[in-house]
Amino acid sequence: MSPAQASQAQAAEAYDVVVVGAGFAGMYMLHRLRGLGFSARVYEQGGGVGGTWYWNRYPGARCDVESMQYSYSFSEELQQEWDWSEHYAPQAEILKYANHVADRFDLHRDIQFDTRVERAVFDERANRWSVTISDGRAVQAQFVVLATGCLSNARKPDIKGLENFKGPVYHTGNWPHEDVDFTGLRIGLIGTGSSGIQSTPVIAEQAKHLTVFQRTANFSIPARNAALTEEERDAFRKKYPEIRRFAREIARNGIYAEQPDHGALDDSDETRNGKYASRWERGGLTFMYVYNNLGLDRTANDTAADFVRGKIAEIVKDPATAKLLQPNSHPIGTKRICVDTDYFATFNRPNVSLVDIKSNPIEEITASAVRVAGKDHEVDALVMATGFDAMTGSVAKIDISGRSGEILNQKWAEGPKTYLGLMTAGFPNLFIITGPGSPSVLSNMIVSIEQHVDWIADCLVHMRKQNLATMEAGRDAEEKWVAHVNEVAHGTLYPQANSWYMGANIPGKPRIFMPYIGGVGVYRRICDEVAAKGYEGFVMEAEGQPRKVAAG
Repeated sequence: MSPAQASQAQAAEAYDVVVVGAGFAGMYMLHRLRGLGFSARVYEQGGGVGGTWYWNRYPGARCDVESMQYSYSFSEELQQEWDWSEHYAPQAEILKYANHVADRFDLHRDIQFDTRVERAVFDERANRWSVTISDGRAVQAQFVVLATGCLSNARKPDIKGLENFKGPVYHTGNWPHEDVDFTGLRIGLIGTGSSGIQSTPVIAEQAKHLTVFQRTANFSIPARNAALTEEERDAFRKKYPEIRRFAREIARNGIYAEQPDHGALDDSDETRNGKYASRWERGGLTFMYVYNNLGLDRTANDTAADFVRGKIAEIVKDPATAKLLQPNSHPIGTKRICVDTDYFATFNRPNVSLVDIKSNPIEEITASAVRVAGKDHEVDALVMATGFDAMTGSVAKIDISGRSGEILNQKWAEGPKTYLGLMTAGFPNLFIITGPGSPSVLSNMIVSIEQHVDWIADCLVHMRKQNLATMEAGRDAEEKWVAHVNEVAHGTLYPQANSWYMGANIPGKPRIFMPYIGGVGVYRRICDEVAAKGYEGFVMEAEGQPRKVAAG
């Protein structure tokens, strides 16, 4: 190809929409766009679809939402034909499902894998985005949709001496694709969030010795996972219309479950503990649905927290270890509650030890050990279960410039600002799926993903019909929404925890409550009302129209 031909080919590479990410959000967005006649291209930094489930292959990885609900609802045939094997399917099965969806709807032909989006610059004269990808090419698009995920930017901690460690170092959020065998090895696991809690029992079964380094004890409820019977699957499928409607319109978190009608202190101690015991035996996230004020009233919350602490004391035989494993730094549920299989019981194994790094932080990592309080804990391999730069980290990795050269990372330096979690002022035609300011991580993610994708798709159709060139969030509307998100959050117990909801796991990251806690159903109604009122709070302009100030 001659330079002139190459230049011509590059100039010709333009789409209506560029989508960043081929996880569950990016795949559904592509499907909707193609069905509506928009040209679209998806760029994915991984080697396949699946997003979170492509990268998070650590031992014991599962979703904390039951698989029959953690699935797409947009295709009746798909939800009727796919057979989930367990209540909580393992990562490999969720990834298999993602690949099945990509094959069934022929998505691969419009996805470019092993490709990072490095930069996106808005051209105000052309009203288009120029998107630079990792092979150096720039493609043009009227719209960019960030389907980058809330938990996809793995955080590697800055620990003195880590670079000197001679053994392998694994991160749960970026696990090797080949099997990792820990048989006969001494393993150090740093972190006791969800991935640490899920992987601990599995690694302990293999390792010669497992040392878990815990900074913050976490609340965890047994999953009580089991195989799904054909009868259970059929019963669920028959109820799908009711289940999906409930998840979208009524549930606060997008999960079909009984809704509590009174508070914890309205029952006697005996009745209350009986209800907690019943939910503990049932397992899963519904433990927090026993009462309607566990996230609002600290005294009520303490009754649930005390029950779980009591269970930990019952399970873990060594009193000192049990005490360390009992969370006391935050109300239950204000950090994402974990769901486990035999996590606490694993600390009864003779080959498992727990090291408290809250009172004595890790001093350094040597060539073969983790040093805490002057003692070297010899290890052959390290597992970093240290979480993610959540909500904003994946967006921050892209150099995004909007109107007048405004840099998104600079705008968000003191905390992310969006209107409805969908757009941010000064960045026209840039949509975010499950962005900060939307229910996202406080919900069944697929319910929230589908709602955002459908809203964006409807919006693009509206713009096409009205011959509109640009759309962006109004600054006034954005400011009011950010204030509302934080006002609602501070009416709950959630800000009392140093959680990744607040950005507290990233040194120097601003403390602002990022997801919208008002509930999935409430949020959906707000979004629908905004659209029904002509996209109130957004500024839309036709081609060649004098630009208004995006006050909203």
